Amino acid sequence: MAAIVPFRRSTPPEALDDLRRRIDATRWPAEIPGTGWERGVPVGYLRRLAEHWRHDYDWTAWEARLNAHPQFTTEIDGQNLHFLHVRSPEPGALPLILTHGWPGSVAEFLEVIGPLTDPRAHGGDPADAFHVVAPSVPGFGYSTPLLPGWNHARIAHAWAVLMDRLGYERYGAQGGDTGSLVSPELGRIASERVVGVHVNGGLAFPEGDLSGLSPRERERIAAAERLRATGTGYAELQSTKPQTVAYALHDSPVGQLSWIVEKFHGWTDPARDLPEDAVPVGHLLTNVTLYWLTGTGATSAHLYYEVRAAPVAPPGPDGVPTGVAVFPTDPAIRRLMERDHHVVHWSEFDRGGHFAALEAPDLLVGDVRAFFRTLR
Repeated sequence: MAAIVPFRRSTPPEALDDLRRRIDATRWPAEIPGTGWERGVPVGYLRRLAEHWRHDYDWTAWEARLNAHPQFTTEIDGQNLHFLHVRSPEPGALPLILTHGWPGSVAEFLEVIGPLTDPRAHGGDPADAFHVVAPSVPGFGYSTPLLPGWNHARIAHAWAVLMDRLGYERYGAQGGDTGSLVSPELGRIASERVVGVHVNGGLAFPEGDLSGLSPRERERIAAAERLRATGTGYAELQSTKPQTVAYALHDSPVGQLSWIVEKFHGWTDPARDLPEDAVPVGHLLTNVTLYWLTGTGATSAHLYYEVRAAPVAPPGPDGVPTGVAVFPTDPAIRRLMERDHHVVHWSEFDRGGHFAALEAPDLLVGDVRAFFRTLR
């Protein structure tokens, strides 16, 4: 069995100096007068955000927040995997593996780790405590260098090995975006161990009979149709020619910033005008900085290629209890999800968006607690 090695990252000052020099040297493009977000990230907006990144943002302080949580690496199926492993002080805590997506990272869990692992210290019931395991998806963060072939199914198999290696025989799974696909797959392949799966933030367009929808469901489908029409170009590029976009993302921090912040504009709470109105700017820039310093803007794009190259057949119904938290940007329809999942818990919220752990951590934590309360 491969060793589990403690991990702690300390970014060398010269890497941050290089980041600042590159921001200063940005060659800014022209912009069509009178246009806005409909053509992509506006130049004026991005310049202001880049200036804040250059002069006011403190990566060292945010890196210290990450380092405050125990981190480790291990090798599974030849791939180096990085993960946070935060054990609860409560003896009866349920192990829970959290899976992020693109363009996210383990940094998006910073606001939920405390309430999940130590509810007593955050005004909650200690009976709702979890031991949290939060891996960096292969090709993201510190789970590098990336080997070929890491699609959703292979990731789920690795998570099963990881939880076994940590000594957890019974656990829950939660995830958004990529995690909303990996977590149910983990439930299928380790059904004797996974007590329940909780998901949020799925972007998959609902397929099948869409008649008889409620007004609220019709609104979600209309939003999903708009996204599919104008907001999925990134996925087409990353799933067909990820190495082509790699050069821009790896060489230009402002290019990396633009590539990610456009999704934080399109996928966050539609009631918020700007990305930093939905997600605190420090969290947003921490996520982008992690991509930049690890050089994983390029490698993370390959996940889309792997999934497209090895499509998975519809799995059919599974028997694992599933909970779904639906936020304003999620196109989830319960009766359609029930075709493939044993849905026993369904919540709809009027606040938050695709990045629920950052936008509405209180709602997400509360829903995770409520779902697993009957499965412990």
